[in-house]
Amino acid sequence: MEETNNKKKQVITIVISIVIILVLALAISYAYFSTQLYGTDQIVKVGELELVLDETSEGISLDNAIGISDSKGMSSTPSTFELRNNGNKAVDYTIYLDDNTISDTDTRIDDKYLKYNLNKNGIDSGATLLTKTGTNPNRVLDSGTIEGGRTNTYSLNLWITSDVDGNYSGQVFSGKLRVEVSQERPTVAETLLANIPKDNLYDDGIDTFITGTDPNNYIWYSGKLWRAVSVNKEAKTVKLVTQWTISTIPYNPEKQTAFEGSYMEDWLNDTTVDGFLGNLRDYDNFIVTDSVWDATMDATDLGSITRPNGTTTVTDAVGLLNMYEYQSSYTGTTYSNGYLNNVLWWWTLTPYSTSNVRYVSNNGDANYRTSANASGVRPSINLKSSVKIVDGDGTIDNPYRLNGDNDTNLSGTLLSSRYSGEYIRFGNDENNLYRIVSHENGTGTKIVSAEPLKSSGTFITSAFDSNSSVNYSSSTTIGTFLNGEYLNSYVDSTYSDMIEDNTTWYLGTVGIGTSYKLAKYTDTNMSSTTASITNAKVGLLRLGELMSGQFDRYGNNTSYWTLTPYSTSYVRNVNDYGYAYNITSARALGVRPSINLKSNVQIVNGDGTKNNPFTLELAS
Repeated sequence: MEETNNKKKQVITIVISIVIILVLALAISYAYFSTQLYGTDQIVKVGELELVLDETSEGISLDNAIGISDSKGMSSTPSTFELRNNGNKAVDYTIYLDDNTISDTDTRIDDKYLKYNLNKNGIDSGATLLTKTGTNPNRVLDSGTIEGGRTNTYSLNLWITSDVDGNYSGQVFSGKLRVEVSQERPTVAETLLANIPKDNLYDDGIDTFITGTDPNNYIWYSGKLWRAVSVNKEAKTVKLVTQWTISTIPYNPEKQTAFEGSYMEDWLNDTTVDGFLGNLRDYDNFIVTDSVWDATMDATDLGSITRPNGTTTVTDAVGLLNMYEYQSSYTGTTYSNGYLNNVLWWWTLTPYSTSNVRYVSNNGDANYRTSANASGVRPSINLKSSVKIVDGDGTIDNPYRLNGDNDTNLSGTLLSSRYSGEYIRFGNDENNLYRIVSHENGTGTKIVSAEPLKSSGTFITSAFDSNSSVNYSSSTTIGTFLNGEYLNSYVDSTYSDMIEDNTTWYLGTVGIGTSYKLAKYTDTNMSSTTASITNAKVGLLRLGELMSGQFDRYGNNTSYWTLTPYSTSYVRNVNDYGYAYNITSARALGVRPSINLKSNVQIVNGDGTKNNPFTLELAS
């Protein structure tokens, strides 16, 4: 788009009045301090904390503005400010960019036309759509912990982007910076070690492992339920693993069992919309991105496995549990009763041989299978030692909540700013719980039913296609049901109006030992999307897509179809044990509808957890 586009040569005023509000949480009382900061060296103090606006900063004022390139936006004059901790204790903080009051005669410009760059201590966030921060009053620019005696230095650029066309003649943006600050809270490591009974802790001299049948070690982070596995004694980092299998993919080609370079490593650390890491919330603030994962081969029986000696290690942000870590979660009971046995099949990090990789089976045993097969994936991460607990008691119904991932007052927030795995109230009766998958189309939100559809408590089934087609369309058996009866009976007009009328669904084939990427792309370099596509309002998830795992125990779930062909004769499905299988399309299996919601769907209330899912409406 040309920056001199005539239809953008109109007066647009963007003014950021820098209003700093510090909130110090003192037990159950709150003290509020505010001041307007423009061109003089002004300081707001709360105890030992100071927030200072640079005396040279006068906010941002763009007159006769047009959409500009990212390079010009990032090189414009920024607003600068500092956050100083003059004390000797760490302090948690979150910096928001809120709407400021505008004149009754003005019209506020939509966030989708704006981009920003936040430079923190010399590191740019990069040109980012303002919508990625959330929606007022929950636009989060930065959050974290500032140690005693430290200073964070910031500069903020905000500009109209030339990437998005639109009519915003004469519209205005006015914003204020808000910084919420609290006194030091306990870290995750401190909380776990203090609250888990000593009988449920096993110390091997390097890590302290949590053990037992069902300890209170549940943590909710980035739309997913996790279990805390261990605390590193020296670094005080905390290893987590998801409670359920987030997806199902082949580990690697036949007879290639190394984690490094595998499909598994790729999927876990893929930062695009298709991978796990890219859909984790602010992962640089929460997890150790250079964690060392021990993937040493071991064929020893459970109960006799010793700590790996580091023969084979990989440095990554996301990994899997190895067999020693699984074994160390058990004391005084059989493995089948340990909390890490979720009665599903899931891959571990440990090769059994040059042909097979170890997995945990539904009965808690350590088995092995060829790396070309597709089993469930339970990602594992290491939380930074500085991450704090702000709420919860560690139970499944009230898991621990992390500072920076415990949003409140989300009313009016666009759903497109939220995170994979969060729960949504959508649809009718017993089939009204859905989860965010991703923002694959960039502006909207792909969601999927939290479990396969039911009728009076019983899972319904459908053939993929009675004519043996393996390519989904709105005219195949399951496609006809989803784009007909499902829209008419399972989703009323209140909800169906939120659904995009036409979505592209990718139908690439994933055979044995091939990459999950081929379900969507022509090759593993993702150079172009597959030509095998269909367009429909309602579809299914692909093999390897986020949220295509099992989220309940065997016996409380059922096998269901994916969108992905295995061959010209078979279609992939996710078995009730959580691994991917392939059968003829004439068989009847469960159905998990997937749809894309419109970009203007917004949250009315809820916090995105299973017990308090988001409720939605279309923004006017």
